[in-house]
Amino acid sequence: MRITALETTRLASRANLLWVHVHTDEGLVGLGETFRGAEAVEAFLHASVAPMLLGRDPLAIDAIAKLLTEPYLGFRSSGVEMRAASAVDIALWDLAGKAAGMPVWQMLGGLSRDRIRTYNTCAGYAYNASGGRREIGAGDAPAGPYDDQVAFERDAGELAESLLAEGITAMKIWPFDRYAARSGGNFISSADIARGMEPFERIRRAVGDRMDVMVEFHSMWDLPSALAIARPLRDIRPYWSEDPVKMLDAAALQAYAERSGLPVCASETIAGRAHYLELLRRDCVDYVMPDISWCGGLGEAKKIATLAEAFQRPIAPHDCTGPVVFMASTHLALNAPNAVFQESVRAYYTTWYRDLVTELPRVEDGHVHAPRGTGLCTELLPDIARRPDAIVRRSD
Repeated sequence: MRITALETTRLASRANLLWVHVHTDEGLVGLGETFRGAEAVEAFLHASVAPMLLGRDPLAIDAIAKLLTEPYLGFRSSGVEMRAASAVDIALWDLAGKAAGMPVWQMLGGLSRDRIRTYNTCAGYAYNASGGRREIGAGDAPAGPYDDQVAFERDAGELAESLLAEGITAMKIWPFDRYAARSGGNFISSADIARGMEPFERIRRAVGDRMDVMVEFHSMWDLPSALAIARPLRDIRPYWSEDPVKMLDAAALQAYAERSGLPVCASETIAGRAHYLELLRRDCVDYVMPDISWCGGLGEAKKIATLAEAFQRPIAPHDCTGPVVFMASTHLALNAPNAVFQESVRAYYTTWYRDLVTELPRVEDGHVHAPRGTGLCTELLPDIARRPDAIVRRSD
């Protein structure tokens, strides 16, 4: 079997998403996805990646991953080169599963569990659709019943009760982001810390410890500011503090881990085993969070998971992106012995994800369940490429 074409698809209405199809001479086609900078990744795929892929054996997944992730430039960042490599890798695993007649979770080594606990990232329907939306006010009108970013600003306690009613017992919010946007992440006042604490306090008053709460910092803060926020957060006992400082210097994260008194989760923003190894060696991360569409793909994420397991650390795959990555992440989370969560966004999987793919994992009673089928167990809907805002390119 040989690769005969590389095809990309993106929609103007979902400008951050890019899908990749890897075609073969035996008629099998693999589906991959990546997120953010979609137009730049598309250009790189056709200009640089396609000439390297055409004619190759698509089942030589590790060899292709090495080819695409160890170039002269881009081998450690999660930029364009790594996102392109990630999308291709996901597509190759999908293709390999189809060739073998197995789901990807079986190809990775089988099920460690048939369902995995999920936490709800409290985003709204349009969050991250194009450039992202991190600042929102309590006066914003909700766009529907699951506009959870509006909800956590208005009444996070009521939101927690809504999630518990669906069996979801963990949630992630980011009420401090707006203050970082104003100061460049270099200062936060005591008054703003107190305002940022209000959603957490509402959750604890409403549901007590029945809800695990993650705090997301989006790597927006310098070390002194992140530590200033951490002090009052100890009282509400967050499950983890995620990406509390800019992921530029492992020593800064180490200082935060040592001084904050909070568990640390890191990081969707970094790529490749070497960077995670540095964080693990420094003992500055408690929960390892790779993003499959940014870190190098499913193969690299599996190796990161195994590395974390050697350091006795759990993984929690990141997903606030697209439906194909959600499906791919679910396969890894069900396989990896040390996976504890699969992130999900109910505003996504109950609405616009369903407008893009044929199948999604079943989310029920606070768990994501094992998909059934071959490969990733999902496909883009047949009409995607025919939509008026679709941009399709093919290299063969």
